[in-house]
Amino acid sequence: MPATLPPSIFNDVVGPVMRGPSSSHSAASVRIARLARDLCGGTPERVVITFDTEGSLATTHDSQGSDMGLFGGLLGYDADDARLPDAAAALRAAGVEVRIDIATLHDPHPNTYHLQVWRAGATHQLRALSTGGGMIEVVAIDSAPVQLFGDYAVTVLDVTDDGRTTAEHLAALDRFDAVVVAGERPRLVVVSAQEFVPDAVLAALPRVQRVRRLQPVLPVRSRRGLRVPFLHAGELPGDLQQSRLSDHALAYECARGGLDEAAVFAAMRRILALVRSGVQQGLAGTEYHDRILPRQSHRFAALLAEGRLLDGGLLNRAILYVTALMEVKSSMGVIVAAPTAGSCATFPGTTLAAAELLGASEEQILRAMLAAGLVGVFVATRSSFAAEVGGCQAETGAAAAMAAAALVELMGGSAAVALAASSHALQNVLGLICDPIANRVEAPCLGRNIAGASNAIASANIALAGYDPLVPLDEVLDAHREVSERMARELRCTALGGLSITKTSKAIEARLCGQGGCGSCG
Repeated sequence: MPATLPPSIFNDVVGPVMRGPSSSHSAASVRIARLARDLCGGTPERVVITFDTEGSLATTHDSQGSDMGLFGGLLGYDADDARLPDAAAALRAAGVEVRIDIATLHDPHPNTYHLQVWRAGATHQLRALSTGGGMIEVVAIDSAPVQLFGDYAVTVLDVTDDGRTTAEHLAALDRFDAVVVAGERPRLVVVSAQEFVPDAVLAALPRVQRVRRLQPVLPVRSRRGLRVPFLHAGELPGDLQQSRLSDHALAYECARGGLDEAAVFAAMRRILALVRSGVQQGLAGTEYHDRILPRQSHRFAALLAEGRLLDGGLLNRAILYVTALMEVKSSMGVIVAAPTAGSCATFPGTTLAAAELLGASEEQILRAMLAAGLVGVFVATRSSFAAEVGGCQAETGAAAAMAAAALVELMGGSAAVALAASSHALQNVLGLICDPIANRVEAPCLGRNIAGASNAIASANIALAGYDPLVPLDEVLDAHREVSERMARELRCTALGGLSITKTSKAIEARLCGQGGCGSCG
């Protein structure tokens, strides 16, 4: 589903910074629960979480980190908090009563969270979607339809009349970005702005019965009059044979975030530091009790150093870095979802490997990452990163397209060549399903991240050599979305088809449950 707001490179594509196996599950759920916590004014006393039998969360909420993220968010944790793996125990220790229900709700979106929270004698309801890569959309508060994305300070006012008088008064002040009347009973006035409605203003609103404040959960905020110079690859200005994709990326993110170029570079520099740290951590060795794959990158590194692997040049270094980053993810280390946790290694691992072999400067690496981020913006605008919506083509497919653009940028290629490389890469994975083994986001995710690196390298090289992708990126993304819509639910990260239902996968899942690694098994 195309994004409603203009995507931000740092909100939607290269981020969030997080722990956990899945950004759609373990990062988005933190953000949703943080908003539910704000809705009731602090840590709730009781929580009921409901998932739809027809969605993806009914079968994946425990093993892919939704429960962990929800529990942490209800306690006020961030998505990269070191306490997240133990959030369930911490919530119990805080005396919070939690129940998870599975019911047939016919939710239109496969990643729909229904939360009901109690605190201080009041009940509050929040319904929200995880839309891919850690992004969220709140669609209802106390049964009133809303549309919130976590990128504003939101003041929710319960009013005793029809809400019009309160809304008109606030809108007349001309300092709030959006004032919306929602719902019947209770009637809500929802105010989105750079700041909460001040107490002095609230004092002049006699019909307000209750005030709730929802803190922003995204790093890049929205604002009134937000405009971006383009939203699709076909809208890029000027001669693309003479420009660099990173120049367009800078112009876009400066406009989207209200930032100057120095701030954009600084934000990406922090991401690069996390990627480098992740590779080092992965190569140094990782352990975690609840994962299905052992540490493997050290064996690849040893054989590579000894010359006992086929000569793969850049590809071998990319495989090493991709594996290291995936091992950090599966051990609950800090990663950057780029664009998702399940595909967190394809783009950054391949880009870093290529940059080192080329002796690229830091600015060249940052520009390559920005170029990749812009390709991600095009994906988010026309299609989706969510495997629950589009299968693995939405995750490692998009990541390969991003990586291909980054590699072209590192080689000094033009914007036109970078877009051609992205088109090549995405065409190569149309229809790729998401079927995690043992319901864990480890395998075949590791192999597909590595395959994505190979795809990106090949696609970058043929684009640099002038191979014609024939179909421009925008049209490939439209096909990407159409394939997503036609893909069977069983093939979209539900653990109901493909490799997920093989005898071996089921045996591994049973073994993990027997070891206490599956909350649904008690």
